[in-house]
This record gives sequence, structure tokens and C-alpha cells, in this order.
Amino acid sequence: MAKKESSFLNMVLTLFVVTAVGALALGGVYNLTKEPIAIAKKMKVEKAIGEVLPSFDSLVENKVLPEGGKDSLTFYEAFNKGDTVGTAIRTYTDIGFSGRFWIMVGITNGSVISGTSVLEHKETPGLGDKMNKSKSNWSQQFDGKDLANFKLKVKKDGGEVDAITAATISSRAFCDAVQRGYDELKKMEGK
Repeated sequence: MAKKESSFLNMVLTLFVVTAVGALALGGVYNLTKEPIAIAKKMKVEKAIGEVLPSFDSLVENKVLPEGGKDSLTFYEAFNKGDTVGTAIRTYTDIGFSGRFWIMVGITNGSVISGTSVLEHKETPGLGDKMNKSKSNWSQQFDGKDLANFKLKVKKDGGEVDAITAATISSRAFCDAVQRGYDELKKMEGK
């Protein structure tokens, strides 16, 4: 078999073929994994709602773009036999040490935190990731706090929240996400 002469045209054609095959392979993998990834994310959100609210039998979903926000918050108003049991809020912050992260916060009785759950983050392992319940009990300090009169800031900033040791930025960001969700809930309720 004779070796092809190396020319600009041969190199461009070879590069085009390799790129086309790579793009088709990536497209195929994306199409195969798109649905399972979406299902996994939905299940994670549903699990988080169950963790942050008392038992319920139905949900009403509502999305709101906060003023000056870059993304929508999602509100899940939960009902049990027609009575409102609380609202789970999928909220975010952009001031985390490693950028944006998402949490779910449950609010009952209009202003009481019934629970929190971290949905997605890129905070430093062993430090900022301690906001996850699986890593520490740090986030439990929010449970039962009435946001109508609780200073939702870390103690260094004049608030009532104990910061994660060596992860004050992550702690501030967590408070920011909770506050963003609560503020939008109050706006929705007209208060």
C-alpha cells in the first residue's frame, strides 16, 4: 500500500473527518444520557422537597425571576388534604467560594425554616462542603428559625449564624441563598 503524499489538502480532509466522527460520537452520547440525567435531577429535587417539608400529598410549582437575579427560583407549595403545609424553595447564590450553588429550603407558617438541603455545589471538600447534611450537622442550626426575627447572617457580620470553621464565605453564601428565597416568598405573598 502506497503512502499518501502529505499535503495541506490531505491534512485538512483528515482533520475534518476526525472532527466529524468526534462530533457525531459526542452528539450520540449526549442524546443517550440527556434523559437519565434529567430524571436523576428531578428525583434529587423531589427527595430534597421531602427532606425540607412536613408530609404532603400534592405540590404546586411556580417559578420567579428575582429582581436583579440571573436565574429563576422555583417555589413548591405543598398541600396535605387541601391545607397548605409549607413551601419548598429551590434557591441559589452566586457568592460561594467556588461560585454558584443551589439549595432547597423549606418554609412553614410563612417564615419558619423547616429544613434545608444542598442540591448542587462546588465548594471545597472538607471545608465548604460541610453545609451538606451528609458531611456535618452545620445546616441543622437553621431548622426551626423564624426568619421574621432571625438575623440571617454569620456572627462575624452581626448575625446569629455560626459559620463553618475556615469556610466563612460558604456560610455567608448559604445565608444569602436562604435570604433570597425568603425575600421572594414574601414578595409573592404580598408582604
